[in-house]
Amino acid sequence: MLDYKRRRAALALTIGLIAAGALAFHEQSPGAYAADGWLVALLQVSSPQPPPLYETRAIHDPDGTGRFYMGREIAQVMGPGGMAWLDRPERADQEHPEMVIDAMKLRGGDVVADLGAGSGYFTFRLAAKVGKTGKVLAVDIQDEMLETLRQRAAELHFANVEEVKASETDPNLPAGGVNIVLMVDVYHELAYPFEVMTKVREALKPGGRVVFVEYRKEDPRVQIKEVHKMSMEQLTKEMKVVGLAHIRTVESLPSQHIVIFEKPA
Repeated sequence: MLDYKRRRAALALTIGLIAAGALAFHEQSPGAYAADGWLVALLQVSSPQPPPLYETRAIHDPDGTGRFYMGREIAQVMGPGGMAWLDRPERADQEHPEMVIDAMKLRGGDVVADLGAGSGYFTFRLAAKVGKTGKVLAVDIQDEMLETLRQRAAELHFANVEEVKASETDPNLPAGGVNIVLMVDVYHELAYPFEVMTKVREALKPGGRVVFVEYRKEDPRVQIKEVHKMSMEQLTKEMKVVGLAHIRTVESLPSQHIVIFEKPA
């Protein structure tokens, strides 16, 4: 071990001497760009590279994408064919949407983003809560879902709902313009969670909150595919790297966490 440390110290000293000599040479001979390029290449080789954000594995859960983020496999996205599941009649008894909205502590005039709004199961409940002075940004990546949202907003006469087309890396929310972002059984499917949540943080006003509703990975009795569950530990770890602080968890739902994070004021 001592010999290894001495070798590392010697390598660092050698690189330092080479760098100093090359810089001196450059000052004396400004046209010697080749020496500079060689130095940069040497320093790049000797400097440790940061690990990639995402990892692809050949062996993975059949319901997952094979892409991993911070040790968690990203789940496959529910397409428009899953709309019937989103609108199932028994959902109210299974998920208690009124409890989710109570936990959000909404106020009239709030701007709320329903990220991964789907067919609007929560969107219009939120719109009724924030009132005419508030707004709900119904965000989705799939055109079929956005068209359904538009039709339902017109049928239900909600003028305070705005549909927003997202990309895989950007929810396209206004910077510093959102009080609360709600994500119901969505986060675990994001193809680029770091990029999306960085944009979400930028969209939040100081003290703004993100509310996640996710099936409990800690509970084996929850009959949901494993890659479509999230543990508290994993969710907290992933939010920490984008600068969101855990402030509260509500465990009143039968199968899901309500986990609330905040952007520091």
